[in-house]
Amino acid sequence: MKIIRDVGEGIDLERVLAKPLVAHLATVEKDLPRDSPVWFLWENEKLWIIGTAADSFPGRILNNPNCAVGIADFHSATGQFIHIGFRGRAEVKQFDQSLAEKLIARYLGPNAETWDLRFQHLDDSNVLLCFTPETVVVRDQSYRLPSAP
Repeated sequence: MKIIRDVGEGIDLERVLAKPLVAHLATVEKDLPRDSPVWFLWENEKLWIIGTAADSFPGRILNNPNCAVGIADFHSATGQFIHIGFRGRAEVKQFDQSLAEKLIARYLGPNAETWDLRFQHLDDSNVLLCFTPETVVVRDQSYRLPSAP
């Protein structure tokens, strides 16, 4: 995995990816780009994403595994704006309940009984997407806030 730091030398990639941020998965269908907002788990230099029966992105990945993922850590109150951009390939993998629960717990907390019902009953009709980055662009696009008058 090649890491390109474009004005991002001080950014701790692992720390940013440990946060429960929303990623955007970009895939291609018949030469048309498609974007899907997703939750993710960063583990062993791979992004893991759950695909449900209602999602169309697993089918696009089966047809064309080349894709990109964008993640932004933005805070308007401070001007912090960190962008992580991945390019690589994804594979559709068999569903793994323990990995899926670990991913969901990042966003909804450790107590599965309190999760929205959609996330309490995932089964083998779901899949896991395993995204392996070839390049990662780490960019600090933070800005200074205007001074108060």
